[in-house]
Amino acid sequence: MIIIGYILLGLISGIISGLIGLGGGTVILPALVFIFGMNQHLAQGTTLALMIPPIGLLAAIEYYKAGYVNFKAALFICIGFFIGGLIGSKFAMQLSDEILQKIFGCFLFIVSIKMIFF
Repeated sequence: MIIIGYILLGLISGIISGLIGLGGGTVILPALVFIFGMNQHLAQGTTLALMIPPIGLLAAIEYYKAGYVNFKAALFICIGFFIGGLIGSKFAMQLSDEILQKIFGCFLFIVSIKMIFF
C-alpha cells in the first residue's frame, strides 16, 4: 500500500512540476516527512536520489516544443547543481533534522513572500 502512496506522490508532484515548475524540494520532501514519516535527512537523500534519472524529460520536451527551454542555462545550472549538491550534502550531514527543517521552512517562507508580494 505504501508503494501506491509513493506513486501518487510522484504523480501529484509531477503534475505540479509540469504546471508551475515545482516538485522535489517543495512537494516531495515535505510529503516524505509529514505523510510518510521520514526524518529530514532521509527525505532529502530520497528526493535527491529520485532526480538521478531524467524525470523532467517529458515535461521539458513539451516546454521545448513551445520554445520555452534555454539549453545553455540548463547545462550550466546542471553543472553548478552537480557540484553544489555535493557541497550542500556534506554540510547537511553536520546538522540535526530539526535545524534542516527550520532552514527548509525559512527558505520556503522567504520565497513565498517574494513570489506573492514582489
